[in-house]
This record gives sequence, C-alpha cells and structure tokens, in this order.
Amino acid sequence: MSLEQNIGSVIQELYGVEASVELQETRKEFEGDLTLVVFPFVRAAKKAPEMVANEIGEKLLEAGAVTAFNVVKGFLNLSLDRVGYVSDFESFVDSDNLGLPAPASKGKYIVEYSSPNTNKPLHLGHIRNNLLGYSVSQILKANGVDVVKVQIINDRGIHICKSMLAWQEYGKGETPESSGLKGDHLVGKYYVKFDKVYKAEIKELVAGGMSEELAKKQAPSLLKAQEMLLKWEQGDDAVVSLWKTMNGWVYDGFNTTYTKLGVDFDKNYYESNTYVLGKDDVMKGLENGVFYQKEDGSVWIDLEDEGLDHKLVLRSDGTSVYMTQDIGTAIQRFTDFDAEGMTYVVGNEQDYHFKVLFIILKRLGYSWADKLHHLSYGMVDLPTGKMKSREGTVVDADDLIDSMVADAASISMDLGKLDGLTEDEQMQLFTTLGLGALKYFILKVDPKKRMLFNPADSIDFNGHTGPFIQYTYARIQSLQRKSDGAYNESWSDITPNEDEVTLIKAILDFPDIVNKAAANLSPAVLANYTYELVKKYNGFYQNNSILRAENDKTITFRLALSKAVGEVVKESMNCLGIQVPNRM
Repeated sequence: MSLEQNIGSVIQELYGVEASVELQETRKEFEGDLTLVVFPFVRAAKKAPEMVANEIGEKLLEAGAVTAFNVVKGFLNLSLDRVGYVSDFESFVDSDNLGLPAPASKGKYIVEYSSPNTNKPLHLGHIRNNLLGYSVSQILKANGVDVVKVQIINDRGIHICKSMLAWQEYGKGETPESSGLKGDHLVGKYYVKFDKVYKAEIKELVAGGMSEELAKKQAPSLLKAQEMLLKWEQGDDAVVSLWKTMNGWVYDGFNTTYTKLGVDFDKNYYESNTYVLGKDDVMKGLENGVFYQKEDGSVWIDLEDEGLDHKLVLRSDGTSVYMTQDIGTAIQRFTDFDAEGMTYVVGNEQDYHFKVLFIILKRLGYSWADKLHHLSYGMVDLPTGKMKSREGTVVDADDLIDSMVADAASISMDLGKLDGLTEDEQMQLFTTLGLGALKYFILKVDPKKRMLFNPADSIDFNGHTGPFIQYTYARIQSLQRKSDGAYNESWSDITPNEDEVTLIKAILDFPDIVNKAAANLSPAVLANYTYELVKKYNGFYQNNSILRAENDKTITFRLALSKAVGEVVKESMNCLGIQVPNRM
C-alpha cells in the first residue's frame, strides 16, 4: 500500500470521509521528506488543524508507514524509512518501461495538428502548433494510448488561386528546381506578388473615383482569382492541373520542414476532399430536430440554452460553411480509426468554433463527442528586430530552424564543447542542440499562455533550457562510459543520504508526471519536471563522489542512480520530441 493510500485509510478511519490525498516535498527548512496539508480535512474532523495533523501522524506512526512526523500549524511533515526508498528504487529499475503503462493499453485517440494553408510557408505560429501536437501525441503514447496523428491541409479556396494566378501571369514558368526555392516558399512568393498587384489596383481604382470598399471587390486581380476558383470547382482541366502542380510543390516544401522539425503524421486529410462532407449529417440532424431551417432554406442550430447564439451550418444555396466540413470530417475520422476521442491542436482564436462543434456532435448523438478536446494555445512573439522573415511580417519556420542550428554551432565552438567530434558528428550535435533549444523553450510554457520566444535565451547552456538538460544527459553518458557498467549489486543494506533520497523520489515520480501531462494535454508539465530532475541530479553530482565513492557497493548504487536519471531524461525528452546527445 502506498503512503497516499495509507493516509486515505487513516482519514477514513478517523473522520469517516474518503479523501483524495496529495503530498508535496517538505521544505528544506523543516524536518521530513513529504508534507500533507490537512486543512481539507478540518471540516470533517471538526477539530483544529494542529490536532488533525497530530492524529493522522500518530496513526501513520503506529502503522509503520512513517518513521517520524512533526506538525507546523496545518502541515504534517512526514519522515520516511530511507532504506525503503532503496527498495522502491530497485523495483523501479527492475520495472518494464520505466513504470509507464503498457503500449496501446488505454484505447485509441486521434490528435490533429499543423493543418496549414497551401499559399505560404510554415511560420513561427505553425512551429508552436506542430511542437505541441507532436509532443502531446508522444506523451499520450508514453501513457499507454494508441495515438493516430493527423492533419488537414487547406488546399482549396481563393487563397491558393491567388498564388496560381500570380504565377500564371508573372512566373515565366519558374519552378522549385529552376529557382532553387523550396516549393512552399516559391508559392508563397507569388501570394505576396498577388497582394502587391491587388493593392496597387485598389489604389488606382480609388484614385479614379471608386470607393475603397467597392475597389476591393472590383480589382481585376481579385475578379480573375474568383473566376479561377469557379473553374476549379467546375473541374476545368487546365486550372485543376495547375492547382495539382503548385500544391504538389507546397506539400514537398512542408514535408522538408516537418522532417527538419522532427514531426510526422499517420494520415493527411485534404480540404479539397473533405469540403463535401457534413451535408448529409446536417440533413439527418434537421430531420431529427437537432437543427432548424429558415424560410430562405438555410439550416441553423439554436445554442441559446448553452449561453451561445444561433449558428449557421448550411447556406440557403445548399453550400457548406466551415462548421459543416468540420462536422463531416470528425465523423469520417472516427469511422476511419474507430477511436475513443480526439484532440484538436488549434490556436485560441478558434475557441468559440470548437465549443460549438463539440456541442453539435454531442447533440447528433455521437458517444465519442464527450471525449473531444481543443488544445487551445496562445500566440508566440519574438523580441522586436531579432529576426526578420522573408516577407517582413511573420517569422519563417525554416529561417528560424536554420538560425537556431547556427547559434548552437557558434556557442558550442566558443565553449569548446566538441570533445574531439568529427565534422559530421559536430553538425549532428549542432542540429540536436539548436532544435532542442527551440523545442524546449516553447514547450516549457503552458500552452494556453501567449509567450515570448527569445532565441538567445533559449540556447543558454546554464539556464532553464533544452541544452542545459542535454548537457546533463551527456555528462551521465560520459560517466557510464568510464565505469564497467556493473549494476547488479543488491543495495538492501544501503542507507541513502539526503541527495540520493531526493533523486530517488524524483525518479519515482516519473510515471505520475507523464500521466498528469497526458491528462492536462500539457508538455509543460513534463518539461518543467525534467528541468527540476536535472537540477537535482547536478546537485547530487556536485556533492557526492561517484566513481571514487568509499566502496564498490556505493559506486554501483550511484552509477545505477545516474543511469536511471539518464533513462528518465531521455524518455521525457523523447516525449517532447527532443533528442539527447551521448557526447558533448
């Protein structure tokens, strides 16, 4: 029985209530290993907090669950049997998979992320989206979930027609091969070209006496783009062929960036296919009274009882809105994968949309609708003037990745952290460190918060950063290489010191931390745990001799502790999509 279970039984016995017990590490200025806050149980006990704490402490002492206790107001500080920690550590070392659940033992879930438009390259906002989506997928996998990673690519509509038109009129047959540009950058270049021409046309029309509002609608370039979209919808061979070619360039470009970033997908959905979905589902819902129809033929849902308004789900001419497509696509995915739930990784500007979508799917009677989640995240800002994009408005993903790798190379060379590596090994290390810095800095922040990404701060080898964690992992691997690798000692007669107990407790927390990160869909939970673990290990490393400890048993124990920390760090960073180097 765990200590939490012991405490729960004592509270049930003393006060007749079931309690959810949470323990925290005892503050250093007080004696003890773990602390129980007793204030939640005071009302049931009808006694002063100090008396409640003493009663619980006495019962735990009698049961042998603790070796000592002390009370500070409403805080019960508990001292544990240090030898027991060694036993728990041995069990952890002997466990499969670091105490984590068996793979795919908790059902199947879908995670949607990225979902870009095909008229421009990926940018900094997409990076946060992709890192969150991939990391959440990895965390769910580590927690025993069978995860399917998907994206929907917005490859239809006026946006791509604008790029197509500009390329047709000004491109002179330019291709990614002839220009040396990645396909998504090439298409993005012509989207910018369209915008410049469009704005010039508006200016000219306004100068000729037309109102700006009308000029925006009557600009020749926009009318041509709209005509092109109509031809695409009608299946015009020439337009469809150009659409396929230019979108193909973009897909290739996206895939290159995804590979750089270390993210992937199990299935891609394309809006050019999914835009027809959802209409039948809406009509079924209309028949069942979920929706209602107005006189003009449009179909709506009344959400006033949910504190919301009325929402259009089908236009009067029978064409879809985004909500229609999302209804149909969600249903299609659950048909495709027979999943239990789904998480959408989408920015917080879509909070309202997903609230409505989930209500609609629930009213349509889908049992999985209760297990739909919107991982809503805030924007990412950069310090002004730190990095310019190709367009001058957003930070290009490829530029940022390349810049991070270059910064990692420069700092590593300055610090001399190359340890006789070959040129290829050095480049691999720079990439590992640069991407580690980028990913960790973004993922350590609560997804819901808007954040400031400072490239210079992210790559500090001594701060709350990815490289600091990576360096500690490399240090542990260096230590293992210097040892003979013998860990099969019995440590039953070892009494661990305070540093060792602190480290063991942190290691044993790992499965619970993964579970918490999964439950909250928050890589930040795991990222910050890993940083704290690494800090504790560095304290242990500084205060305790390892390879020159007083006897062989202590040496192997401390090596085993170090090895376990390394394994937890590696798995934790893997959950964040971050590689760790064996040498630095």
